[in-house]
Order: sequence, then structure tokens, then C-alpha cells
Amino acid sequence: MQNRIFISSDIEGTCGICHWNETELNKPDYEYFRRQMTAEVSAACEGAIAGGSDDIFVKDAHDSARNLIPSGLPESIQIFRGWGSDIHSMVSGLDASFSGIIFTGYHSPSNTDFSPLAHTMNLHNTSVRINGIQTSELVINAFAAAYYDVPLLMVTGDLGVCEQAKRLNPNVYTVPVQRGRGNGTVSIHPAEAVRRIRETAEKAVADGLAHPEKFRIDLPNKFDVEVEFREHSKARRGSFYPGVRQTGPRTIAFSSDAYYDVLRFFMFCL
Repeated sequence: MQNRIFISSDIEGTCGICHWNETELNKPDYEYFRRQMTAEVSAACEGAIAGGSDDIFVKDAHDSARNLIPSGLPESIQIFRGWGSDIHSMVSGLDASFSGIIFTGYHSPSNTDFSPLAHTMNLHNTSVRINGIQTSELVINAFAAAYYDVPLLMVTGDLGVCEQAKRLNPNVYTVPVQRGRGNGTVSIHPAEAVRRIRETAEKAVADGLAHPEKFRIDLPNKFDVEVEFREHSKARRGSFYPGVRQTGPRTIAFSSDAYYDVLRFFMFCL
């Protein structure tokens, strides 16, 4: 059986980023940070290979999903660019055949102050909660991995999201490359970030392949989801989705005991 590793890569938690112009295709500040994003993902791939993986699937998971420079990644990997138009979104392509998952360049959720770019999935909401917990893209996608019983091995990004990963499972390896401070970030050197990511990925994958039970996340038995939007019209629109309740001018709620249904709700309402 192949030791398959899934890597979902975002950009807002890439080392040094502090402004939206550094994350958007065709903006003048973007090119440097897409190269750094690529270097960090490449380091995660190289570390995973050294740790025992013989099959790596990378999902470019930011905005256009056309950020990573394919030639900057190891030749042995597969990369999924663009969007799959399915409920798995940032982890499209994930299934139960993977031995572990790694998230790179991830960031803190909306309604937090750990990053000047803090948000959850888009900029239309001010808060997303699952069972009362302020939910990040990391949580949404880590739960998707748990749905397929894929262990969460490693997270890189800002300090806030790395701390949230540890709350999901204290055994998860993390590489915090920066921390938010007001409308800015304090980061380590980009070359140091790449070095730490490679070294940590090797340890995480070797450990995860040897002891997968250490890195599994238990899904809740029930999911109570609440989304608060910036605009009241978004809440009204979402209220027409089956099972959704509008609980305030800008707030909707959805409950299910099946996480697949939660992902479907996010796809159409978030």
C-alpha cells in the first residue's frame, strides 16, 4: 500500500504576508509571495518524501487555485490546480486512501485578531462557529479529513492557527512562521521558514506513518453551525437552504449529525 500524503496549501499564512495585495493574482506584490508559498509547499513535499511518503497529492487551495508554480515542486508529486466544484473545496481530491494530511500557509479564522488577514473561506462573513467554536478553514478541512479517517499530521501558518491545530490534537506538528500584530505581522526569515517546514514535515510523516492513531481527530456526534454575515441579505438568501434557520438579521444556523451535510451547507450558504 502506498503511503499517500495530501497537502492543502493556502497563502495567507505564508511567511511574511501582511496585506491582501500580496495574496491576489496580478497584484504587483503577489509574485514574490507565490514564490515563497511554492517554496514552503516544496519543503513540505520534500520532508514528506524523506519521512516515508511515496505518493503526494497537492491541492492549490487559495482564491484562483492557480498560485503554486508547478515547476518549483518535486517531480514526483501530483498537483490539483483550479477548483473541483465539489463540497470538499480546499481539500478536493481527498479520500480514505490517504495516510495523512498536511496544511501549509493556513491562517486564523474570522472574528479573531491573530492575523490582519483573518477570515473563514471568504470575506462575506464575520463569524463561523461549529458547536460554539470559532471555526477556521483549518477546522473545516481537518474535520473533512477526519470524516475519511485521514490523520492530521502537520500545520504551518500563523501562530493562531497553529495553536488551534494543537487544540484539535496536541500531537499535531506545527510550524508557526509569523504572528499578527495589529494590521501587520511579525515573521521569521523566509529561508528559515522553509528549513523548519522541511524538517518538521519529515518528522511528522515518519511519526504519522508509524503511529497514525496519534494524529486522528474524533468528529463530534452532532454539528451545530452558526454563520454571521456582514450583510443581512446574505443571511436571508441562506435561510432558503433546506434545514437552515435565520436566527438574526445577519445570522443563520444549521444542525446535522452528518458532517457531509455540513460541508454541503458550507458549499451553498457560506
